[in-house]
Amino acid sequence: MASNGPKRRTSKEMGRYVSAERRGRYTPPRPAGVDHSPHWYGWMLLDLLLFGLLVIVLNYMQVLPGSTSSWYLVIGLVSMFAAFYLATRFR
Repeated sequence: MASNGPKRRTSKEMGRYVSAERRGRYTPPRPAGVDHSPHWYGWMLLDLLLFGLLVIVLNYMQVLPGSTSSWYLVIGLVSMFAAFYLATRFR
């Protein structure tokens, strides 16, 4: 590949430093209101977590219909994993 010739240095470049804008790696700051989760997000997170815990506990206490079933355990664990996934996205 042929070079385009010597590049002209600007006042923002000293030595090896190249500005972020010139490298194409500059990300403008985001407004403060954009980073907040909706009001219902935290409540849904807690509801899923408590629902999963309740289903697992009631399953082992044999209170749910159909005696103890592995499907109740699966439902409870999926609910709790969904709550943990949402917790990682909470802002």
